[in-house]
Amino acid sequence: QVVESGGGLVQSGGSLRLSCTASGLRLDYWTIGWFRQVPGKEREGVSCISSIKTTDGRESYADSVNGRFTIARDTAKNTVYLQMNNLKPEDSATYYCATRYRTCGRLEAPISLAEYDYWGQGTQVAVSS
Repeated sequence: QVVESGGGLVQSGGSLRLSCTASGLRLDYWTIGWFRQVPGKEREGVSCISSIKTTDGRESYADSVNGRFTIARDTAKNTVYLQMNNLKPEDSATYYCATRYRTCGRLEAPISLAEYDYWGQGTQVAVSS
């Protein structure tokens, strides 16, 4: 039901925009989180935007991406974007989108799959130095 897209290979300092869409879910009624994972490491939170029904849709960011990444909703397209600017090699990972009805929670690793209700399959981001 949840699908990510927009990953790819980019040079350090470049930008990518990831998209999260869902069938059967009105995403503005759900909290949306973006997460990433590197093989052999724990899944960590990147950003989150709370449901408009539970809060005022506030956003949160991991310290490592704050000021470089922006999460935003396009209600008309039922899509949540993660705009990633000034990418660094350490941003390379598989990025996942997930939804839940509760407000945004913590972003620190480890993030359990059980903390969110629906997860996408992930999209890979590779940043070359």
